[in-house]
Amino acid sequence: MSIKKDRRQFLKNVSLASLAIGVLPNLGQAKTLKATKEEAALMCDKTTLDLYGQGPFYTENPPLVVDNLLATADEPGTRMIISGRVFNLDCSEFIPDTLIDIWHADDSGAYDNSGFNLRGYTRTNAQGFYMFETILPGKYLNAGQFRPSHIHFKITPPNFPELTTQLYFEGDTSIPADSAASVTSGEYDARHRIIPLIENADGKMEGTWDIVINGVGTTGVNDIHLDKGM
Repeated sequence: MSIKKDRRQFLKNVSLASLAIGVLPNLGQAKTLKATKEEAALMCDKTTLDLYGQGPFYTENPPLVVDNLLATADEPGTRMIISGRVFNLDCSEFIPDTLIDIWHADDSGAYDNSGFNLRGYTRTNAQGFYMFETILPGKYLNAGQFRPSHIHFKITPPNFPELTTQLYFEGDTSIPADSAASVTSGEYDARHRIIPLIENADGKMEGTWDIVINGVGTTGVNDIHLDKGM
């Protein structure tokens, strides 16, 4: 691995650790991230499309995610918190009020196609952060192979086009054989959409995914607040 890549990975690890501290529900203090423009550029990877696009299971007009809970408290499965920040293309600005539409399969790999279970939308807060709690999606067969666990996203910054993509998770054994999750170059490169999950003190898995998208944002305080999203 090159020196630049080593530095890049170090910075991402620091950001992940800091954000994990910030989202724990039993902590009352905010954590501040400080990064130079050079460091921000090293961590800046444009969020790519997914080869499968939105897939066949999207439902229009999802409900608002309330209290950051995409999955109800009694939803079967492994609890998981996903959080991050939305940036412009060179990561020099964060983008508030970005619409984030989320949907995924349940623990058994089935989608709710008649209602809105495990479907909803949230928006980034004034510092560009979002957060939601859900369960780890189950796998399902696709052309004779299991699709890796994944979450669908439609991301729409104010006054800019939406981006539709999918998020995957490190260590998933179905990734190498998956036509979309295994792409490693070009506009469908999935490498920066495969994130690690870390168990927190409450036994929930946590993952951080920063979104880099075409949009106009703002600069300012980099505090990580506990009121991410809506």
